Amino acid sequence: MTYSDPFLKDILTHTRVIAVVGVSMNPVRPSYFVARYLTLKGFRVVPVNPMSAGKTLFGQEVLASLSDCPKDVDMVDIFRRSELVGPIVDEAIDAFPNLRTIWMQIGVENQDSAAKAEASGLNVVMNRCPKIEYQRLFGELRMGGFATGVVSSKL
Repeated sequence: MTYSDPFLKDILTHTRVIAVVGVSMNPVRPSYFVARYLTLKGFRVVPVNPMSAGKTLFGQEVLASLSDCPKDVDMVDIFRRSELVGPIVDEAIDAFPNLRTIWMQIGVENQDSAAKAEASGLNVVMNRCPKIEYQRLFGELRMGGFATGVVSSKL
């Protein structure tokens, strides 16, 4: 999948509330640190994981499903296997009147669900990470692709 930088930047500039489906409570899991990063960048992250429902993550209650989320979600970020995306996209389309974007994480692609979302007027991004794209597009990547916060003249 190829997406233009203006397309991705528009999504990340106009998104306010992100439901992260499959978020983990484990701080070493990618879904945890992506969701945490997005909260630090000012997005309101709604964590969704039925196995952790009722717990608190980043100051928000973890919810069991998208239908439990506040209606102002405008992006759904999916950390689930590709074959599980269909029902998530269907639920998202039904649950959120202001939904703008379905975002499938690195390694997640579902052409049928993408076509359905696009037919509903939604932006779709597959096999990408919003954290990585945010860092790349807004100038936060440093050496080796990481924002280390450390500058040394001894490198």
